[in-house]
Amino acid sequence: MLLQPKELEGILLVDKPRDHTSHDVVARLRGKLKMKRIGHAGTLDPMATGLLIMLVGKATRVSQYLTSLDKEYEGTVEFGKVTDTQDADGEVMETRPVPPLTEADVKAALQGFLGDQYQTPPMYSAIKIDGVPLYKSARKGEDVEREPRFIRVMSWDLTRFALPQFDFRLRCTKGTYVRTLAHDIGQKLGCGGHLAALRRTATDKFNVSQALTLDQILAMPIPEIEKRLIAPRDAVPSIAL
Repeated sequence: MLLQPKELEGILLVDKPRDHTSHDVVARLRGKLKMKRIGHAGTLDPMATGLLIMLVGKATRVSQYLTSLDKEYEGTVEFGKVTDTQDADGEVMETRPVPPLTEADVKAALQGFLGDQYQTPPMYSAIKIDGVPLYKSARKGEDVEREPRFIRVMSWDLTRFALPQFDFRLRCTKGTYVRTLAHDIGQKLGCGGHLAALRRTATDKFNVSQALTLDQILAMPIPEIEKRLIAPRDAVPSIAL
């Protein structure tokens, strides 16, 4: 009688490449590890790179806890162009002149986004209304009423200023749409804007510096991948297990 191979269990930190959906990463890991029970804790848009927490085997049971953790990002906002998706992957809907903003102007605007607030999710998102993902309605040209969601922005710091762009570092709660923040600061300053680049650098205590790229993982023998798995008991409080 053939023995069934041992099913792997644990948390794997992946540095997601650009132009991959979070589900693409799940699918490629399922193929590599020859197992279906793989998920992730916190979606990244296709254009975004950085930390994606993958849950392998029975570790999927701690998904809710890990998804709820605070996130940190680095990125770039570009003024002067408004897109339908609020990021660089979308179609440019409007172009506006960029006024002679100063670094102080942008820093002051960023301060206005700090704290507790309600954010309306963008139409191009996977949120379902009456069972239909919003992005499917958006592709039909429909504008569906969305209920604002509570978020908190703990910090939003300017790290490079070079009009029409600026780079930033952001710390926020789960469910925050960074591209919506980029769109909204463009609206606030009167010139429009969109998210030109985004990288998730951390989720709570997990940092992208601890992660492997997807290509590195796919090239590894499975025993080496197993050594990289973080036991759920080492990642979450015992109350969550």
